[in-house]
Amino acid sequence: MKARGAALVLVLWVVALLATTIAAFAMTARVEHLQGRVTGDLAGGEQIAHAGIDYALSRMRATPTQPSWRADGRPYRWRFDDRVVELRIVDETGKVDLNKADLNLLQALLRGFELAPDKAARLAGAIVDWRDPDELLQIAGGAETADYQSAGLPYGAKNAPFDSVSELQRVLGMDPALYAQLAPLLTVYGSGRPNPRFAPAAVLTAMGMDAALIMAQREREDGNAGMGETSAGGGDSGTYSVTSSVQLVAERQAVTRAVVRLNPGGVAGAPYTVLQWEQGAMTR
Repeated sequence: MKARGAALVLVLWVVALLATTIAAFAMTARVEHLQGRVTGDLAGGEQIAHAGIDYALSRMRATPTQPSWRADGRPYRWRFDDRVVELRIVDETGKVDLNKADLNLLQALLRGFELAPDKAARLAGAIVDWRDPDELLQIAGGAETADYQSAGLPYGAKNAPFDSVSELQRVLGMDPALYAQLAPLLTVYGSGRPNPRFAPAAVLTAMGMDAALIMAQREREDGNAGMGETSAGGGDSGTYSVTSSVQLVAERQAVTRAVVRLNPGGVAGAPYTVLQWEQGAMTR
């Protein structure tokens, strides 16, 4: 009887072990299936977002049947493969150019993000010191190579123009949170003074203009500003930043951001030149 009891216990342990192993395999298979779905959804979303960039740029030229879209950051929606794609286009001349904006405009833009006047002055000066060719500090404050060394950084002021907006993160005094707010308002493909026709509200305010009034005028010009068709914009520079967003599963989005320059006449096979390209997923 004892031998039979021991055998029964052994059998029960084996059954329990097999059940646990099967459950583990089932869980692994389920996780891998879900991971595959998420990966596939992201890959598909990125392709649709890429298509959104192409479509948005195709709408920047008017046709006999369709007016051009406006490059002032308003949202447009386009349906593709049962997905809704949100598109935003901003003419780069509507942004603050890191290489051409004067000290006063940079200070005004920074003060709009609730920086104290003295901190805004120092950071604006550091931006100018980064791009100018000398080692002389701005009168209101700034940062040259000696200041970077004192801060323990392994590099100094570049003393040359910014090559990209992301380079701003290396400027002494810039922090990640502020950079994230500033980046959409900045460019290296603009002009000394932003074009008010395309400028975001924060840039209009920095220019000393009534942002609320100008934004309201834009909406009145085109009726419902966010729902699609508008009258021809005209006067665009041909260099745009475009954001294309596609909703994915699990409250995520596939987002592609590009800075592009339209080629004159819509050259066959190469309608635009990519100046910057970023893509990935983000959580809402």
